[in-house]
Amino acid sequence: MTSEKSGKLVSFEAAQALRDHFMGWQCRIRQHAVRQERGRPGPGMRPRVLGGDGSVLAEAMTVLIVPREPGETVYRFRYLARRTHDPAERFQKAIETLSEAYFQRPRDFSDQMTGLFGPQSELASGLLAQQRCVLEFRQFSQGYRIPCAVAELAQDDPAWQHTYWHNFLFNPALPPDPRILAFSPHWAEAAAEPPVA
Repeated sequence: MTSEKSGKLVSFEAAQALRDHFMGWQCRIRQHAVRQERGRPGPGMRPRVLGGDGSVLAEAMTVLIVPREPGETVYRFRYLARRTHDPAERFQKAIETLSEAYFQRPRDFSDQMTGLFGPQSELASGLLAQQRCVLEFRQFSQGYRIPCAVAELAQDDPAWQHTYWHNFLFNPALPPDPRILAFSPHWAEAAAEPPVA
């Protein structure tokens, strides 16, 4: 099976290899962030966002990667968030949890990414209106350009719950009724720089 991209045919296998490469990279840079940077998102976790016409919608937007089966993680994050009212203790427990084996197995993660926005976010509204965007990631010597479909998640969606409780552990002052968007990559149209071998 092949797909067209810029006049070239991209095989399903090549698209899958790019996906696996990206997810491995995401896990490595996130592991580095929690172990070396106290959880501060690096540039590879905050892609530039382009509209369908190539215009820059945002210079940086923080995204999360979500486990394929997020139920257990949601339970753990929610437990950590509710066991204390001390934001510093919650933050420390979040760092400890994510520093352990959390990012060790890239195949445990879905390739769908999520982002949390305020209820009146113009960026969220603009992304939903276009239903598509391009996320440009770069950190160290690696970069990716990934076209994505955009959709809003319902609060009962496990990916919504994962994103909310993860963000709450790091930021107890989240806006009420946040909007959480899902970004689903079109790997046959994506590219890496340098290219995936």
